[in-house]
Amino acid sequence: MDNDFSVDLADVASAIRTNDVIAIRFVVVGQRLLLDFRATAIDPPLVKMVEPVKSIEERYATLKLLRPRFPAPERIVALWWPRFARSLETTGTWNLVLERVSETGHPAAVRDAEDALRELVALEEAQQRAAVQGAGFRTLWSASTTPR
Repeated sequence: MDNDFSVDLADVASAIRTNDVIAIRFVVVGQRLLLDFRATAIDPPLVKMVEPVKSIEERYATLKLLRPRFPAPERIVALWWPRFARSLETTGTWNLVLERVSETGHPAAVRDAEDALRELVALEEAQQRAAVQGAGFRTLWSASTTPR
């Protein structure tokens, strides 16, 4: 079951269509999905899972490391996706990402984007399994009546 948070899909679609660099934050997964639609004949667009950063300056620095031939973008848009990763597909949002990537004429970049989505879904599923199994998590309420 997905979170019942409303997402303004029109706003998300507009952000994807009009911005060059977007970082998407998720509920379960700590990493971000970085979308950099800028491309040249040599450099394809980038769709990649990246670690979170502490500041926008740090995001610009990591982007420069990932994309050294590109100047700093005018802005980096941050989107909060309060649903599960698979809902990117079911809402049509992922198709918008693939369209932007495909428009650049780099077919391998479309495959890389699909790989990034698979990685995101796998990370989310692993985190959910860990929560159920208690690996790295603490329960607030014990099934046992004896104090811990």
